[in-house]
Amino acid sequence: MSHVGVPRGTARKRRSVALLATGVLTIPVLAGCTSDSEDPTSVAVPQDIAPASRDRVADGSTLNWAIDAVPSTLNAFQADADGATTRITGALLPSLFPMDAKGEPRLNPDYLESAKVIEREPKQVVLYKLNQQAVWSDGREIGAPDFVAQWRALSGKDSAFWTARNAGYERIEKIERGKDDLQVRVTFSKPYADWRSLFSPLYPKEVTGSPGTFNDGARTTLRNTAGPFRLRSVNKPKGTVVLDRNPRWWGDEARLDSLVFRAVEPGKRTDALAEGTVDVADIDPATANSIALAARYRGGNGGPPAHGPGAGITPAAALRSWALAHGSDEEAAETARAAREETREAVAVYAAEQKSLSGFAVRKSLEPSYTQLALNGESGPLSDDRVRRAIARTLDRQELADAVLKPLGLPAKPPGSHLALAGQPGYKDGSGALGERDTKEAQALLADAGWTPGGALRSTRDTKAGSEAEKKDEGEKPAAGEKAADEDEDKDEKAEKAEDTEKDDKASREEGEYTVGDDKPGSRSSGGSGVTAQDKQPGGVAGAYAPVGTAAPAPAAVKSRLGKDGKPLSLRFVLPSGPGSQSLRTVGEKIVAMLDSIGISTQVTKVADDSYFKDHIASGDYDLALYSWPATAYPATDGRPIFAKPEPATDGSLLVAQNYTRVGSDHIDQLFDRAVAELDADASRDLLKQADARIWAAAGSIPLYQRPQLVAVDKKLANIGAFGFAAPRYQDIGFTARQAAGPPANGKK
Repeated sequence: MSHVGVPRGTARKRRSVALLATGVLTIPVLAGCTSDSEDPTSVAVPQDIAPASRDRVADGSTLNWAIDAVPSTLNAFQADADGATTRITGALLPSLFPMDAKGEPRLNPDYLESAKVIEREPKQVVLYKLNQQAVWSDGREIGAPDFVAQWRALSGKDSAFWTARNAGYERIEKIERGKDDLQVRVTFSKPYADWRSLFSPLYPKEVTGSPGTFNDGARTTLRNTAGPFRLRSVNKPKGTVVLDRNPRWWGDEARLDSLVFRAVEPGKRTDALAEGTVDVADIDPATANSIALAARYRGGNGGPPAHGPGAGITPAAALRSWALAHGSDEEAAETARAAREETREAVAVYAAEQKSLSGFAVRKSLEPSYTQLALNGESGPLSDDRVRRAIARTLDRQELADAVLKPLGLPAKPPGSHLALAGQPGYKDGSGALGERDTKEAQALLADAGWTPGGALRSTRDTKAGSEAEKKDEGEKPAAGEKAADEDEDKDEKAEKAEDTEKDDKASREEGEYTVGDDKPGSRSSGGSGVTAQDKQPGGVAGAYAPVGTAAPAPAAVKSRLGKDGKPLSLRFVLPSGPGSQSLRTVGEKIVAMLDSIGISTQVTKVADDSYFKDHIASGDYDLALYSWPATAYPATDGRPIFAKPEPATDGSLLVAQNYTRVGSDHIDQLFDRAVAELDADASRDLLKQADARIWAAAGSIPLYQRPQLVAVDKKLANIGAFGFAAPRYQDIGFTARQAAGPPANGKK
């Protein structure tokens, strides 16, 4: 299922060059985060996959697994690779060090007997000893030629290869055969702490050996693979990618006969599950709620409903049916009869859907990714770090995390690091470098930056001819007739302004934009109630005027607005508008209210999901935005381009890599560079913690919560669901009861 941000699996690839529920983030020790040391209570939420030993999983059957769309490419190193690419290639190709349930890379014994650094001086040398049985699907041994071809394709030295990732490969000096064909010796020109990130996935030399096969050939097919499954077909019109058991697989045999990845839009997954066309699907909270209701409707165990087939009908619908059934005339009686028929049909459809959905369980955990509030520091008010820090210290991160995760029954502790998640080695809450949530301190920071209450009001005099202000200055007392004329004119002018304002507000709402905390009378309030600034004046009465001769007071809302040099502090908050982004919009509304409480105005702009990241985040067309970054086992490599200091290009633009907040420093860059070259794991992590503290202090990104992971899974399936950090072990997935081999024509199992 998509989410706003960068897809897991493509993050490292695109950090060298950026999914929305469709990833990025950071902030201070906000609510409850005050530690300067390791937090022993910070543990990862366990995966939820209905684990079962292989002997309890039936041999055979076909599994249908929903993906957003058939991937554009099967080459995971190309710029348009996505989460579906990662999911599919994970079952087809070698991954030497997949992540485990704690987010650590672990040696994969299906491909490696060992892999370790055998020399550090004068240069780092890693020796890989391959599994003696590891072969490609054509029978050829996996060996040094495959490593050499992939290094040359991804090193960045040959521009003929269209690759979006070369991190680490550019540090390799040479690759040689060891004592025999099962040993691969890799020598680095510069030390590289994250060497385990390389050669995963590993492609055969037939793919990486030439630009043609790398750029085009591997986009739609992989003829040579080395996983528990092999590729049978890719059918874009039907929206399917079909995998079969690999007969040359040397490891534990796959329990499934075939694995079908089926394209299903996120909004259509409830129907797909009810119709039986998919067995596994990432879902949103609404679909999860439908499955929970189905479990209650069916008695919680797939049995009949507790109160008969009409138990799902609401009391209001039942009352309406009764009223119609007791009509006093023929027309009413006929209407009642038709209504009863419609009700029976609706009940039958509803009952059938509930029966189907009751066969699914919702597996839930936390995704290995976090959602952040990004603050664009390239220009405007947010280019001042005092303003960014003030915003960070205004937010109640705990409230925001609770809003997303508590209704799902998931832990809601806000992340304390930009570079690791709770449970991963090296995780440390570094938010103390920014400070705890403190609105008074936030207001002090804003005042120090020149943004003060009422600062948006100009102190210029009213220069209208015949005005009271002018005559007062001249020491003249206006005549009664003049005074009345002025009052009438003022009333007319106010009425015209109010009418113009209402027209502007209506136009803005129709265009998908509205301003919270605007200083114009009639502007929308943070709650969207439409109450005007005048209406909000304590003790005021709409339409009442002060006695003649007194200064007209500014509306209370205007006085509380922050401004400087006659300009209001107003920020453009861009949010996605699609149905799968409701949680982001909910969080966005809460952030708007928090900023409004200290006088910061926000202009909320909702844009289409497909243009949100490309046209707004990556291009820098925003002040505030919400998106996510996936977790990584290699923060020294993967984190640097996200937080690196932007560099000016020759044309005057900024080269930002993946730092879409445009906030960075030389010191942060230096800490990343030292960490990636430090082969002592503890020393490297210490350097990364220092870098994270400085990222917090810069306040360009504010981590809010770890994303929820909700997966609908057929209750008869084992070893699949919400995997959390860990990579799926495809060969262990299957049904605990025998299923028909392959889906029948109607899509049912």
